[in-house]
Amino acid sequence: MRGAAVQGYHEFAAARTGHLFRSACLLTGGDTYLAEDLVQETLGRLYLAWNRMSEVDNPAGYAQTTLVRVFLSHQRRQSNQERPAAELPDRVVRDAGEDATLRVALLAALAVLGPKDRAVLILRYWEDRSVEETAAIMRASAGAVRTRSTRALAQLRRHLNGSHADLITG
Repeated sequence: MRGAAVQGYHEFAAARTGHLFRSACLLTGGDTYLAEDLVQETLGRLYLAWNRMSEVDNPAGYAQTTLVRVFLSHQRRQSNQERPAAELPDRVVRDAGEDATLRVALLAALAVLGPKDRAVLILRYWEDRSVEETAAIMRASAGAVRTRSTRALAQLRRHLNGSHADLITG
């Protein structure tokens, strides 16, 4: 890559890394270490494809799609997935009160979902993607995305058991 292209990549990566990391944290159910690995792999793939980015209309969307595909690929490779602990370890929580409780409850509920269900919910409701965009990213039909969304939202409601279920729309 030439100097200008490398500079362009660095600027893009610096601007998008935080957003990719937040999405990866949600995809992984709060596993920040795995989220960092997924973002790193995503950025590595983008670097390799950066010379072709001039042909892409939406590099940020391309990066998000790459992140979801890296996540799903990682989930398929895992033969023995780690399971979240019943209780979170003691740690400092930056936001006090209801926000922290809600965040922990939602991360725990997302962790219960399968990787594809989690990816659909993150794309549809966190990334605010349309059904068609989500279907294209997931390489699935629009009907499959709708069905998976409905079932995943129902599972979240059951898991939250009324504590924050009013926040889940669908």
